[in-house]
Amino acid sequence: MVRPLLGLLSLLAFANHARAEPLRPYRIVKGEIPASLSGKPGDAAKGRAIVVDRQTGLCLLCHSGPFPEARQQGDLAPSLAGAGSRSSVGRLRLKIVDSRALNPATIMPSYYRTQGLAQVAKAWEGKPVLTAQQIEDVVAFLATLKTP
Repeated sequence: MVRPLLGLLSLLAFANHARAEPLRPYRIVKGEIPASLSGKPGDAAKGRAIVVDRQTGLCLLCHSGPFPEARQQGDLAPSLAGAGSRSSVGRLRLKIVDSRALNPATIMPSYYRTQGLAQVAKAWEGKPVLTAQQIEDVVAFLATLKTP
């Protein structure tokens, strides 16, 4: 089940992948990436659009959340509802950049890390799924999802 899912993620994400910007270095400090990848703050509205877009972020393939307009949300991963209450901004950033740094057994793909990955299609080698700014936008949005 996991391998076909990861293959589907790769195919869908590749269809929307057209990024040629160089990867920006980042540091992991105590289970977080404390600094913005792009050097700019994220735009929560753009981040929400990425999260619900089935061609760009693919988040709702595995996650569910407070998105009434999005049908068929996933149940393979935790709900995104309350993500901003459960994790700091730096932790959210690391989860998106490279969730395996926190949980080596996760099925969540690395959306920014490109080195040391297995089963990457040739067309994807060295290319992130999301740009640095897109990651910042998603982080900004997820940080707004607070538990009441």
